[in-house]
Amino acid sequence: METFLFKALQLIVALIILVTVHEFGHYLFARIFGIKVNRFYLFFNPKFSILKYNPRTGKLLLFSKDDSSAWRTFTVGKEHPADADAKPSWRDTIYGLGWLPLGGYCDIAGMVDETKSSADLAAKAQPWEFRSKGPIKRLLVMVAGVLFNFILAIVIYIGIAFHWGERVVPFDAMTEGMDFSETMHRAGFHDGDILLSLNGERIDAKDGSVSWDLVQPGSVVEVLRNRTDTVKITVSGDVLKQLAADNQGYMSIRVPVYVDAVVSGEGAAAAGLMEGDRIVKVQSDTTPTLSEFFPALAKAKSTEAQMLIVRNGAVIARSVAVNDNGKIGIQLRQPDKIFTIEEVRYNIFSAIPRGIERGVEQLTSYVSSLKLIFTKEGATSVGGFGTLGSLFPKSWDWYSFWQITALLSVILAFMNIIPIPALDGGYILFLLVEIVTRRKPSDKFIEIANTIGMGFLFLLLIYANANDIYRLFIK
Repeated sequence: METFLFKALQLIVALIILVTVHEFGHYLFARIFGIKVNRFYLFFNPKFSILKYNPRTGKLLLFSKDDSSAWRTFTVGKEHPADADAKPSWRDTIYGLGWLPLGGYCDIAGMVDETKSSADLAAKAQPWEFRSKGPIKRLLVMVAGVLFNFILAIVIYIGIAFHWGERVVPFDAMTEGMDFSETMHRAGFHDGDILLSLNGERIDAKDGSVSWDLVQPGSVVEVLRNRTDTVKITVSGDVLKQLAADNQGYMSIRVPVYVDAVVSGEGAAAAGLMEGDRIVKVQSDTTPTLSEFFPALAKAKSTEAQMLIVRNGAVIARSVAVNDNGKIGIQLRQPDKIFTIEEVRYNIFSAIPRGIERGVEQLTSYVSSLKLIFTKEGATSVGGFGTLGSLFPKSWDWYSFWQITALLSVILAFMNIIPIPALDGGYILFLLVEIVTRRKPSDKFIEIANTIGMGFLFLLLIYANANDIYRLFIK
């Protein structure tokens, strides 16, 4: 129970940061362009709000159903009448905290959204409304939320690099070597090769340009093969061109199969596997690394697989039940707990480009991985709040918290720009069409599209969380 509460608390704090920054992006650009914002809310508030502050009246309301009915009302400031020139200001916005943590909203005047229908905009448009502004200004208001989330991720990564630095595994400490793509195989690399030097100099894992320099035409790469032979590979001129056409990663670290934790009630627990065990064989397949382990499990699914385990230097045999999905119920040990680690420190000037680089890397990686969602296996792996909460550590750890929050900020930025009505991407799509065709979609059309989009998002939310429940209580 304590573990659950710690994970839930970290998730809620992360959501508060992410939602507030996202909605503040919309709010700030709306205010820059002189657009009135009616409400700025963290979390949704159907039926009632936990907190509500009205700067015009100076009143803070607790557990309020409307602007006048509340469990408790406090006067925290002076009353400010509306400005005579009718220009909108920050005091025209009611700031609130809802009770339903599914996001938040910025109620922008003159805009069809989850707070207003086309009927609410029947009156003549006012100069301080969203609909009265040009399409470029409206586009910037809608893009701002996504932009602020991505900037937040970069700022967090800069802070992580500056405060904690990075921990990297030196290439020559990767005891099982690397896996290479087919293009790299044709260039002369073998799976399991340990990278030693590049053009006569030791390869430094702290140098972010290594992966690029490694595939340049004429580069001479020295590797240790089969733990005994030193081999030199000269990269040919067509390798880089072919890698660009492949549009995928071309090498990855080979990680030994170490058990970091065992899930109770699953095959590994029943077979007596323990933390620290190394699995070296599944049936007839040797499994020095995860690259061999996962295919071997897939072959052995729905069976009792004979496995060889190395424990405290001794080799023991175990019969382990593999479920229908090719899983045995273990959490694998991460590379930083297996290999020798080197620390990398950054000053503020070097942390900035590193933070930008990491933000772009995370966005690119996430976008590339989305194609898996459209497979049967990917669809069943989609998760909701339970999956998000499981990303966080069992106890509070600021380094892990900020790493995960930055990742979620990247995900939120990209997911919001997908052109689905009711998301920022839907509005952006309509605005781009308007800019190109010079024809503005009607408020009624946008309302209908938003209703359809919202229905789809709710179905997706239900499906994702149902997957969590199924995995937790049934599977």
